[in-house]
This record gives sequence, structure tokens and C-alpha cells, in this order.
Amino acid sequence: MLSELYLGYVLATIAVLVVPGPTIVLVISYALAHGRRSALACVVGVGLGDATGVTLSLIGLGAILAASATLFTILKWVGALYLIWLGIKMWRAAPVSFVPSANGAPGATSTGETRSMIARTWLVTALNPKGIAFYVAFLPHFVDRGLPVVPQFVLLGTTFVVLGMVNALLFAIFASSLRKRLRNQAAVKSVNRIGGSFLIGAGLLTAAVRRAV
Repeated sequence: MLSELYLGYVLATIAVLVVPGPTIVLVISYALAHGRRSALACVVGVGLGDATGVTLSLIGLGAILAASATLFTILKWVGALYLIWLGIKMWRAAPVSFVPSANGAPGATSTGETRSMIARTWLVTALNPKGIAFYVAFLPHFVDRGLPVVPQFVLLGTTFVVLGMVNALLFAIFASSLRKRLRNQAAVKSVNRIGGSFLIGAGLLTAAVRRAV
């Protein structure tokens, strides 16, 4: 693959990723509610979700989604309802204030909570049918037809996953830095409700997505 072609792909991917979607909304919400350590788990989930999307695209699901309105609609509504459910759950969650430990760091997140955040972030990312169809439409434009195609798809897919994780991490760090200013339950409760509202909104927007003709 030509270095100019790959550089163009990296720049185009960054331009796509910096626009927050449902996944980033979820990462920000968790970072505000639980802090940086919990948000890192979400970054892992983003990586797994993007890897799932790229893999499904490479084996042909993206093309099927682009051609099948029924399958696209089913996955769209599953993802939308899941986001709305997460938003309602966050809205109703009991506030947990930011309480530094003896060394000044936030309290550790339990293993169960970490696994739950990874799983939920993975599902939100992987259940985005628009994302899977996007990989199919996006990646081929940066493939050198004169070279073996499979290694190039692997490189481009891996690059997308890595850049997606870095993007999520930056959003998570920014959101968690804001959380450090929260010192009372009323403020944390407000943040939970704002984050929950954003997730519900993201679910509604996902439900409104139309399949490209």
C-alpha cells in the first residue's frame, strides 16, 4: 500500500471519528458517572466493538445490510432500544459521589462493573448497523488494487480500531477530568440524568437513521 494512500485513510478516519456518535456518548456518560478508571474499560469495549464491526464487514455482513432493508431495520431498532434502556438505567441510578482514596485517587472499580461496562460499550458499538455498512463503503476506497487485498484490509481495519480506541480514550479523559469537580450527590445526580438523557437521545437518533439507498 502506498504511504500517501494510507495517510489519506488515517486522516479520513480521524475526521469521521471526531464526530461523537452513540458509542462516544456512552463513554462520556460512564466517565462522568464513574471516573477515569471505569472509562478505560469502555475504551476496551470500543476496541472490541469496532473489531467486531470490521470483521463482520470483511465477511460480507456489511454488504448484506446495505442490500437488506429488513435486516438493517432490525439491527437498528435493537441498537436503539438498547441505548434507550441504558439511558433510563443511568437516569434512575443512585448518585455515587467522587470520593478520593487515601492516596488521592478515585476508588477502584469492581471487576463486575468493569466487565459490565466493557460488554455494554462493545454491544453499543457492534450493534450499529450504519457503522458496519460504513466499513464496507469506506475501506475499499483506500485499497491499492495492484497489491494483495486481504493484508490491506487487515491493516486498514486494525488502524480503524486503534484510532477509535484513542479517540474514545481522549473523550473519556476529558469527561473524567470534569467529574473531579463534582463533590456532592446533587451534582452527581444531575450528571447521571444528563448522561442518561444523552443516551436516550442517541437511541432516538439511531432509530431515526435511514438506510442509504
